[in-house]
Amino acid sequence: MDLDPSTFDTMSPQEFAKSVAQMSDKEVSEVMRGERRGAILDAVFARFPELFRPDKAKGTSGTVQFRITGGPDEQPHDTYEIVVGDGTCTVSAEPGSDYDASLMMAPPEFVKMATGRGNPTMLVMRGKIKVKGDIALAAKFPSLFDIPKA
Repeated sequence: MDLDPSTFDTMSPQEFAKSVAQMSDKEVSEVMRGERRGAILDAVFARFPELFRPDKAKGTSGTVQFRITGGPDEQPHDTYEIVVGDGTCTVSAEPGSDYDASLMMAPPEFVKMATGRGNPTMLVMRGKIKVKGDIALAAKFPSLFDIPKA
């Protein structure tokens, strides 16, 4: 199976989750080392604001950076930044130098987290996701979004 970012605009978050649920970790890693990596990550991160739940974010503000490893040799990782505050959510592929929490993970773990296939807390406990900074914010972060389930 292959991920084609050109189909993401017509695909619901649930359809995306279902399509990647059929992929093995090895397949996800292979796709994410290829030429479509940037477009796939851009498309996934672009969905975060529409999945944001302002009602769950009351009193929560912060900047969370996602560092996705496993890229091609010329760019082995990509970093995206999600800023939550005042009932809004913004995403940037050009993160600043300051953050409240930083999450580093390989593509399979990112896909599991983004599609509800993996429990973020368990992935952290197993060492699959590395957290720096505000651990409480990192732990609360997934609950701020309506994560699609496959």
